[in-house]
Amino acid sequence: MSGLSRADYLARDAGDPLAGFRGSFRLPADVIYLDGNSLGALPEATPARLAALIEDEWGHDLIRSWNQHGWIELPRRIGDKIARLIGAGPGEVVVADSTSVNLFKLLAAALALNPVRRMILSERENFPTDLYMAEGLAGLLGRGHALQLVAADEVAGALDAETAVLMLTHVNYRSGAMHDMEALTAAAHRAGALALWDLSHSVGAVPVDLGAAGADFAVGCGYKYLNGGPGAPAFLFVAERHQEGFRQPLSGWLGHAEPFAFESGYRPAPGIGRYVAGTPPVLAMAALEAGVDLLLTVDPAALRAKSQALTESFIAAVEALAVGLGLTLATPRDGARRGSQVSFRHTQAWPVMQALIQRGVIGDFRAPDLLRFGFAPLYTRFVDAWNAAEALADILKKRAWDRPEFHRGAKVT
Repeated sequence: MSGLSRADYLARDAGDPLAGFRGSFRLPADVIYLDGNSLGALPEATPARLAALIEDEWGHDLIRSWNQHGWIELPRRIGDKIARLIGAGPGEVVVADSTSVNLFKLLAAALALNPVRRMILSERENFPTDLYMAEGLAGLLGRGHALQLVAADEVAGALDAETAVLMLTHVNYRSGAMHDMEALTAAAHRAGALALWDLSHSVGAVPVDLGAAGADFAVGCGYKYLNGGPGAPAFLFVAERHQEGFRQPLSGWLGHAEPFAFESGYRPAPGIGRYVAGTPPVLAMAALEAGVDLLLTVDPAALRAKSQALTESFIAAVEALAVGLGLTLATPRDGARRGSQVSFRHTQAWPVMQALIQRGVIGDFRAPDLLRFGFAPLYTRFVDAWNAAEALADILKKRAWDRPEFHRGAKVT
C-alpha cells in the first residue's frame, strides 16, 4: 500500500474499476455495511422486478404465468446462470430449497454412490448446519455411517479407505480461510472418495471453478454475495457424470419425469431435474435472479482483485490504528488463502460489535470471540474499510463498548 491515511483510501476508490457498481445497490447513506457475507445488500433492480411480477404476472395473468412467464423454468434457468459463476456446465446446477436441504440430498447421493464406505470427513470448524445434516442423515440411514471431524490442516491426511465423501466449505465462515479446492478434490479422488463443497461464502466474491477442480457435488446459498434477499433459495451442483446414477431421497412431484402426468409412482426426471422436489417460490426466485444477473456483468478477475485489496487494506488499517488494543487477526494474512472477509479476535467481541453497529458500522459476531467483517466487492469502498477501522480503534481506546446496552444478548448475532 502507498500510505495509511484516509486520503490514500479515497484515492484507491477513485481508481477502482468496479466503483460504478455501488450505484446498483440501495445502501443507507449513514451506514458502512460490512455484513454482505451474511446478507447481501438490495440491488436497485430487485424492487421493480418484484413489483412487475406481483402486479402484472401474478396480479393479471394469474396461474397462466407458469407458462406465459416461464415460472416453471426458474429453477433450471437461474441454475444455468449460477453455473457460469462457479465453473459448471449447463444442466449441472439447479436452484431449489435451502442449503441444508440440498446438502441432505447430495450427501445421500454421495453415500449411495460409494456404498461400501461409511465415513463422511469434514473439518471441525465447518459451518454447523453442514455437520448437523451429516449427523442426521447418518442416523437416519442406520447403516453405520459416521461423521469424522479433523482440523483444517489435517483434512488431506485423514482421507483413507473408509472415507465415502469429503464435505467441506470452500471459505470458512468464521476465519475466512479458503481451502485449495482443486488439491483437496484430487486428494479425495485418489483415496476413492467423492468431494462435496459448500460455496455459501464463496460464490459472488471469490473465484470458483468446479469443473476445473473435478468436484462431484456442491451447494450454496443465495442471500449472501449473490444478493438474492433474506432467505433466498439455495442451489446445488451435480457433475453430469453422476446425475443418472442416483434417485434422490426427497422425491417430490417436480422432480418427476412428467409431473403433470400425476402418476401414482415416482419416475425421476432426467439429469439435474430430479434434484428438484417441490414447487419453486417464485417471488424469492425472481429476487435471486436479479442479484445473479448483476453479477454476470462483472469481470471475475476484477472482483477477486478488489476483494483481496479491500481485505488487505482493512487489515492494514486496523493494525495501524488499533495497536495494543487486544485485537488478534484470525484470518489468513496471505491473500491467496483468504476469502472476502476479515475476522479479528477480542475478549469483548460481542459488546464491541454492538458499539460498532450503534455507530453505523455493521459487521457481525461469531461466538465466542470473533468480530467478523465481510467485504462485498461490488458495493464496498476502500474508504469504508478505513472509516470502519477508525471507528473500531476509537471504540476500543475509549472503552465505548462497556455500556450495559452493548452487553445484552440477541437472538441473531
